[in-house]
Amino acid sequence: MGDGRSKQQGRWLRRGLNASAAAVGLALLAGSVAAVYGISAQPQLDGQQILMGLHDQAWVRRDAADVTHVRAASPQDAWRTLGFVHAQERGWQLEFNRRLMQGRLSEILGPATLELDKLMRTLDIHAAARRQYHALPASVQEALGAYSEGIAAFYAGRSQAVAPEFALLGTRPGGGHGSAWEPEDCVGWALMMALDLGGNWGNEFARLNLLQVLSTEQLWQLMPAYPGEAPATATDLAALYRGLGVYREAVPGKTAQAWPAPPAAAVRTALAQWAAAAVQDMGTNDGKGSNNWVVAGSRTSSGKPLLANDPHLGLSAPAIWYFAHLQAPGGKAADGTELAALDVAGATLPGMPFVVLGRTREVAWGFTNTNPDVQDLYLEQIDPGDAGRYRTPGGWERFVEREEIFKVKGQPDVKLTLRSTRHGPVISDAQAQYAQVIDTRRYALALRWAALDTDNRTVEAGFKANGARTVQELFEAFSIYHSPMQSIVAADVQGHIGFKAAGKVPVRAADNDLRGVAPAPGWDARYDWQGWLAYEQTPQDDGSARGFVATANQRVTAPGYAHFLTQDWSLPYRHQRIEQLLSAGDRHDADSMAAIQNDVQSLATRALLPGLLSAVRDVPSRHALAPQALALLEGFDGHMDKNRAEPLIFAVWADELTRGIVIPRIGEQRFAMTYGKRDYRAGIEGILARNDAWWCAPMSCAQQAAAALTRTLERLQALYGPDMGRWRWGRAHPALSAHRPFGGAALLAPVFDVRVASSGDSYTVNVGQYLPGDAKGPFVNRHAPSLRAIYDLADLESSRFIYQTGQSGLAFSPRYADMRDEWAEGRYRPLRMEPGRWVHSLKLMPQ
Repeated sequence: MGDGRSKQQGRWLRRGLNASAAAVGLALLAGSVAAVYGISAQPQLDGQQILMGLHDQAWVRRDAADVTHVRAASPQDAWRTLGFVHAQERGWQLEFNRRLMQGRLSEILGPATLELDKLMRTLDIHAAARRQYHALPASVQEALGAYSEGIAAFYAGRSQAVAPEFALLGTRPGGGHGSAWEPEDCVGWALMMALDLGGNWGNEFARLNLLQVLSTEQLWQLMPAYPGEAPATATDLAALYRGLGVYREAVPGKTAQAWPAPPAAAVRTALAQWAAAAVQDMGTNDGKGSNNWVVAGSRTSSGKPLLANDPHLGLSAPAIWYFAHLQAPGGKAADGTELAALDVAGATLPGMPFVVLGRTREVAWGFTNTNPDVQDLYLEQIDPGDAGRYRTPGGWERFVEREEIFKVKGQPDVKLTLRSTRHGPVISDAQAQYAQVIDTRRYALALRWAALDTDNRTVEAGFKANGARTVQELFEAFSIYHSPMQSIVAADVQGHIGFKAAGKVPVRAADNDLRGVAPAPGWDARYDWQGWLAYEQTPQDDGSARGFVATANQRVTAPGYAHFLTQDWSLPYRHQRIEQLLSAGDRHDADSMAAIQNDVQSLATRALLPGLLSAVRDVPSRHALAPQALALLEGFDGHMDKNRAEPLIFAVWADELTRGIVIPRIGEQRFAMTYGKRDYRAGIEGILARNDAWWCAPMSCAQQAAAALTRTLERLQALYGPDMGRWRWGRAHPALSAHRPFGGAALLAPVFDVRVASSGDSYTVNVGQYLPGDAKGPFVNRHAPSLRAIYDLADLESSRFIYQTGQSGLAFSPRYADMRDEWAEGRYRPLRMEPGRWVHSLKLMPQ
């Protein structure tokens, strides 16, 4: 018996070894194939290549910082060459972004992205882009055409293999729908940036949702107005919506989903989770932000201005930016329009043919999001006798309807009838979460969004800005800028500095008592927009009062400002910290600018922590590790260092306290729907400060804090063990630049994602925003400085930059993630127009 068992075990072992050997062999073979493929997919960086459409030869050179320098004989050839370079380096990024904005991801990714596609088709980004493109001047259309031709010419004459994503998904550039990029797609991508940065419809819906279970007073306690201010509306919103009969009646025994869910098989994939989160995150800016500041020569070591900018965007691999220098003499467009000479360097967006953020030889500029309220939700009352009609100030009108067909990989086509009203698209047709809250038999939710208007000339403004030589010229270029409104700081070599908010903001009627804070009755004309705020009336500052101007998405309007922009400014912690650091120095230089950009002192932590500590002195936590944790936190200064335990303990404690207080009052479902958009920090601060018995019940607020600390230590001990000396914020808070669609997929993520331990939190200057409602990675840093740039106007050739991945969008390239560690450690690369030497040099020749 024993001998037979041994023989059987021996056979199993041999089979196992053979299987292991086969697996190793297959892995080695796959690795060899991947290596060969990786080499063949790399772009040609040296030598000579034909580029169809060029009128004269052009050069593409890369310096030691891996900045790409394009030199051409005309602006048209420079834009065409940049299109070629973007296709070389970021071909899959262009393809994915185009499918995203057109609502065509499901053609290659299956049902996991269907809900996201529905939302994009509902907004009709692609059709709006076509309208806006055709309204642009012929010279701008020609420029966009040249860029698109450069992308097409790369694919027509390419010698490199397509990016690995195309091969893995079995698709090709353009996906059988014409060329890989059309001129109107540039306009569409500008709209997608506006969607990411210019929205608050999610906040409106969150308020509507919460008001089903909260009074208006309780809503403003949980979601307070800007610090020191009253809510923008005094209307009793809860009474308004109850009186209108807006809410859907709960179905006994049924629990609503937190957001629309794709089919069960797809939900288990990281892609489905991303798509669901993307749908959930649309239309909100809460917690998102950027920093910029400009310092006058009177406060610098050189006597010339300094400018710093770090826009905060969702991290991705490849990064959203591509750094380039465009150089060409002036010329003429086909219609005779004079084209300014190009000599501009900085961050380009693959999909657009100009430098978005950067400098010319004489002027530098940087953006943050002003975040005015440019999106309003309208409750459209449906005719009880005819569901095809809705109520307007002039009577019943018919919905405008169109049928969309969605091709879904592996499944039959899906047909969906989409509607729009006089205000805009009916988004409740596309997102199931609305039907979980409102009675869609009686009401539809329509969206009025400024960016969709045909007069959107944002792309044209981008071209004009690339020719600016002074602060005044730059602000004049942005006078036609539309969406999303940006807080622009600028400086020039003559010593001028300034701030200007550029973009369209709707004017609301004097009797509009809701002011865009929450969904308005669509049939009441007083809630319709009354035109646009004039450019001359948008916020501005020449910096003379203090010698610097800084913006960090805080309120940028001065006391007594006559116009309403929004109440949904970001909490002012980052701006306060920047002003502290700028005011602390009499003579700044580029190094002090870098120190500010990398500062991780959290004023928000310093605001909340004392209240937590005070509470648990009265009601101690019962956990054995509590004394040690409290000893650490008693001396904690709010420095959110990745190598320390205190930031980790505090962040989890704040999360557990929020859950313990808020969930019993609004319910699990509403909490899940809103916690990704709101961290409720301001509300929690107020509840603790007031010792609010209603919110903290059935416990006292001190008991809530103690119980939250106990849960915190239980949670952390389970994750990291009992040795608190081994707990590190950076382990829970890595900066994750996720690839789409392969980010998070177990086998592919190690190749395509870029991850590094990071410091900071949602309120530090060096921001590290996390989504505590995310079950898989509640403290993962997903929204951080997408780039850092510093410009010294005393010597613009000493300008510096960095971002979190690398210039290449090809995962097998050594240049795919080579900036990651420099970014995480607060280091920079030079941004020069005359770098001294070239690492790579490619000559492009006309056919």
